[in-house]
Amino acid sequence: MIQNAILVRYSEIFLKGKNKGFFEKTLLNNIINQVKDYDCKVTKISGRIMITDYLEKNEDRIINLVKNVFGVHSISPTKYFDTSRDNIESYIAKIQLPENEKFRITVKRADKTFPINSTEYSKILGGIVLDNNPSAIVDLHTYNVDINVDIREQNRTFVFFKVIAGVGGMPVGTSGSGLLLLSGGIDSPVAGYLMAKRGMPISALHFQSIPYTSEMAKEKVITLANLLSDYTGKIKLYICSFTKVQEAIHKYCKPEYMITIMRRIMIRIAEKVAKDNNLKAIITGESLGQVASQTIESITSTNIVANQIPILRPCIAMDKEEITVISKRANFFETSIQPYEDCCTVFLPKYPIIKPRLDKVEQEESKLDIDLLVEEAYKTIEILEINN
Repeated sequence: MIQNAILVRYSEIFLKGKNKGFFEKTLLNNIINQVKDYDCKVTKISGRIMITDYLEKNEDRIINLVKNVFGVHSISPTKYFDTSRDNIESYIAKIQLPENEKFRITVKRADKTFPINSTEYSKILGGIVLDNNPSAIVDLHTYNVDINVDIREQNRTFVFFKVIAGVGGMPVGTSGSGLLLLSGGIDSPVAGYLMAKRGMPISALHFQSIPYTSEMAKEKVITLANLLSDYTGKIKLYICSFTKVQEAIHKYCKPEYMITIMRRIMIRIAEKVAKDNNLKAIITGESLGQVASQTIESITSTNIVANQIPILRPCIAMDKEEITVISKRANFFETSIQPYEDCCTVFLPKYPIIKPRLDKVEQEESKLDIDLLVEEAYKTIEILEINN
């Protein structure tokens, strides 16, 4: 009996040796969670994951969901049946091609008990296609139709014509969790996306400065968190009022140090959130040299206040164009460019210091009660559960 299925492949997981089972199980569970709103069955077979028992009208939607799951290398809508020469050759004989169509046929034989090797069987099946399509042309390089026959263990053979790219990476949940500093810009959602691609579950922290920033700026960040959750699964979004911190810096410190001190206090608050919630890293969207707060001197000044938790900067060596490409591909860009300013635009100095000296920064900070500002800001945090 010929049945429909969606065949899901993964690649990097194969490198994990004795831990491969853990990564496969995590990926399987992530796919199950992604398609839970559809009545379908998700099972692991040898070296693949197979989705079956779905309504055919839902096939495209399921594929679009699964291709966004980190750890997925590629996907194919496929037909499958019990492995036998009769079944395979009968199916191939029914393939009808347009006049003068160029095609190739590729056989993979994971089941080594099948009596004919892949190369030889490709020739046999190609001959059957030509017998039933006399005008067709075999072309291994400029083909229009790609016929794939995957003979796998457990007595299953899959035939498919499309290979749809997935997002790759590692399954979310296979690395320690991280806290993303999520602004309303282009860079920070991309940073969260990139760390999730390495298997890291993501929580997010957003700083708002109402009344200097609008409620729409907050809604924009919630939308970005929703879009990010398409790839990461559930996100816990912490929203912290930063207004009093910025007012204090503006009142007591030299304006050129405003951004540097602000970033240092953000990191202190983020570290407290991370430690209290068992998160293993802080993630930022910084790119070296992109703005004044992202010179190596400014980054060093910020790093030094994180005493126990590392700061990860996956965009650090990317330029804006590279980050924008990922933003567009991940569907963040149109939301990120909406004109609702975040707290980083409040009280901006005309000439921010580019290469801050640590002793000067600490001298300016001494004018503030840092511990009190951090504690008061921490108490304002509200928590939203985001799951798109």
